[in-house]
Amino acid sequence: MNIVKATKKYEDWLRLRIRIVEPDLRYKHEQMALALFPFFRGTFYRWAQVWPEVCAELERVPHILSVGDLHVENFGTWRDTDGRLVWGVNDFDEACLFPYTMDLVRLATSALLAARAEHLTMKAKESAEAILEGYERGMEEGGLPFILGERHVWLRAIAENKLRDPEVFWAKMDRLPTVKGEIPESAREAIEHLLPERGIPYRLARRRAGMGSLGRVRLVAIAEWKGGRIAREGKALTASALQWLYPKHVPAEILYQAILRRAVRCLDPYVQLRGHWIVRRLSPHCSRVELEALGTSRGECRLLEAMGRETANIHVGTEEKRKAILKDVRGRKANWLVNAAEKMADAVEKDWRVWRERWQS
Repeated sequence: MNIVKATKKYEDWLRLRIRIVEPDLRYKHEQMALALFPFFRGTFYRWAQVWPEVCAELERVPHILSVGDLHVENFGTWRDTDGRLVWGVNDFDEACLFPYTMDLVRLATSALLAARAEHLTMKAKESAEAILEGYERGMEEGGLPFILGERHVWLRAIAENKLRDPEVFWAKMDRLPTVKGEIPESAREAIEHLLPERGIPYRLARRRAGMGSLGRVRLVAIAEWKGGRIAREGKALTASALQWLYPKHVPAEILYQAILRRAVRCLDPYVQLRGHWIVRRLSPHCSRVELEALGTSRGECRLLEAMGRETANIHVGTEEKRKAILKDVRGRKANWLVNAAEKMADAVEKDWRVWRERWQS
């Protein structure tokens, strides 16, 4: 099937499982037609569908609990239980059992497409080599979280860019439209559970963010508490798109919390799975690092290497497959990652052109 038919089938499947915000879904479709990178980010279901055809040789490797929808904008910061600023993978909506190679190829493909859109300057081969170098070292060493204190000063500079200014952040929160009408009681309970005290009055707003999850209900409680402002977000979740593709073989289980617990990671105590809602704290330093912020850094190679290491932090969680993964990755021919990324990028671009033509007609 082509991208148009795949999108319809996936979204019909999604509607059977969660409530869809139709205006947000139409907005997603528009954004997908405008540029290649948003299209890439918004169509993981299609990526999972074409992957076995385009990268068949990368399927016969250890399958582990993986991010799935990994890309250069799926990294952010949060505060751990000790209040330290931590950097790492920010979203696990599509977490499932995938070949370990998929996270690496998707990350390398995203860097390639970001470069084509002039958000990054590195060539595809250089990006892939940096990612792979970081990944191998991370797997060899057993993983280590990125704490942005006295170490990783260069990374902290990216994380604390002007887009993280508190005034800018809260002004953005204030522009969110207030919810009108009823909301699921399960969402209200999930969000209120995360507030620091019971009975805090708050304004409940709708938030449109990301690309892959556009169309899902996303709510934010914004409140004043003891002299400062706080925000808590709840987003509807369902199983990975892999369950849509292989319903008889992939359990309809949400693995968000499982992958967090198994990874080498300083957990954000405010990220919790409650039923079919993922809830988290939002603040200037607890959010995703956007692509435009990456362009402020001259150390792109260093950044992509760090992303490779953080990918290893996730994969090390499947400890019993670690030696097999290292053996496999060390035995691969040079340029395997960039070659796979280029093939997947071509497949994505081919689909995008079909989507854009259909949308413009």
